[in-house]
Amino acid sequence: MTPQSAVHVERMNGDAAARAEEAFTLVYAEAFAEPPYEKTVRDVEANFRRFRSQVRKATFRAALARSDDGEPVGIAYGYPLSASTGWWNRLITPVADELRREDGHRTFGLIELAVRAPWRRQGVAKRLHDAILGNATEERVLLNARPDVPAAQAAYRSWGYEKIGEAYPWDGAALHDVMILGLRKPSR
Repeated sequence: MTPQSAVHVERMNGDAAARAEEAFTLVYAEAFAEPPYEKTVRDVEANFRRFRSQVRKATFRAALARSDDGEPVGIAYGYPLSASTGWWNRLITPVADELRREDGHRTFGLIELAVRAPWRRQGVAKRLHDAILGNATEERVLLNARPDVPAAQAAYRSWGYEKIGEAYPWDGAALHDVMILGLRKPSR
């Protein structure tokens, strides 16, 4: 359980992630209990009710990082946004209609990326990010990030993400930056 031990990242589909829900929950609950998130037990339970629905999507992708001794270290998961996604409707910043266009294949929505504190600043988040996007066919990735978490903001920017607006991603949410990363040129 020492942070210096090797970390292994496993890519998962929805079925595998569902079987590893306990590990995903542990990482999420610990990482997001900290300020500024301050997620409660009820918040974690609500998130994992959504998770149980999300893992049933055929296009769901996840990555789970574990230490050599099997300790859950970090998580990442998401899925391509459908043509009827409500993600863009939460923006408070106007963006062009072409940017908002979705078809179920264009944009990968990165729902969660988290690493437990003892394993941060060791490249685990980047490895999770790369694993979940390995062999991606989408042309871009979209995520929401709190502007008051400088480490996450710095990581996303160093990986090539650009802020395109701001949103309240769900009712009662704090303001988030909406960030996008181009993966490949759109096919025409």
